[in-house]
Amino acid sequence: MADFRFSFNILTVDSQEKFVETCRQGERYGYDTVFAADHLGHEAPFPVLVAAAAATERMNVGTLVLNVPFWNPALLAREAITTDVLTGGRLELGLGAGHMKWEFEEAGIPWEPFGERADRLEATIRELGRLFKADGYPQQAAARESMGLGVPRPVQRRGFDGTGPPLIVGGTGDRVLRIAAEHADIVAIAGAYQIKGQPPGTFRIGTAEEAAERVRYARKVAGERASRIEWHVLAQLVLETADRRAAAEAVLDRYGPMMTTDELLDTPFVLVGTVEEMAGQIIRNRGRFGFSYYTVHGPYMETFAPVIERVRAEVAGGNAGIEG
Repeated sequence: MADFRFSFNILTVDSQEKFVETCRQGERYGYDTVFAADHLGHEAPFPVLVAAAAATERMNVGTLVLNVPFWNPALLAREAITTDVLTGGRLELGLGAGHMKWEFEEAGIPWEPFGERADRLEATIRELGRLFKADGYPQQAAARESMGLGVPRPVQRRGFDGTGPPLIVGGTGDRVLRIAAEHADIVAIAGAYQIKGQPPGTFRIGTAEEAAERVRYARKVAGERASRIEWHVLAQLVLETADRRAAAEAVLDRYGPMMTTDELLDTPFVLVGTVEEMAGQIIRNRGRFGFSYYTVHGPYMETFAPVIERVRAEVAGGNAGIEG
């Protein structure tokens, strides 16, 4: 089985000092990666990643995920290469098709049908691979040679067919999961499902049955690649409590009856219970779904930290069947 990795995402940067301490605390807690999102109302992702790497010693940094329609591939390649170099080869590059219609409208970017955005995602992946291995631009060749300058390239050669940093792609639909299964090093099974008949960006949390079906689909598409893929999941909620059922019922009272209480307690996209119970769920989920790479939202970073320690202690002790 794949080793566990754990990560948290940065949702806001209040100050340089607080951001640095948050990243350093995350590293002390044992997190492997810190992620930045790509949404209006959030900080620009690549400066956040460079600053996070400068503040820490070992944590990877990544995007979860970039809205590809926001980016020109040539300019995105420049950002990714620069970030991979400045972070010492710690970048994980997550790409997505975009799903918040209002962001496109606010940015003055045309909102395309999903199929066109998915096509753009795949085309961008292919173009990034080409740009990562290219010998620069011929218009600059003579000037670079005269000054003894090299061609900017990523430090890493693990993703994009061996030309760049590890690639993360994820989603819920067949089209994006097919792209992920065929190209990505890390496949993220998304836990947020668009509610039919509601405006784009109106979501519900997926069930365990939906997660299992989506993993089966992606594995089938990936074929022999499936065993080399790292399977990722984003936990939408982390709630430490001595009474799982009462806490789950309170969640459903607050957010609406998206599923039954038993379904909420079973879904891999929500973690509710004691530290031991949450650790047990994570370990069982690796066997059940293949998930070995967990991300939590930044506000849950401290709450989730003891779970990381517990999971690693149980795995090191050979107790892969921990009860919870």
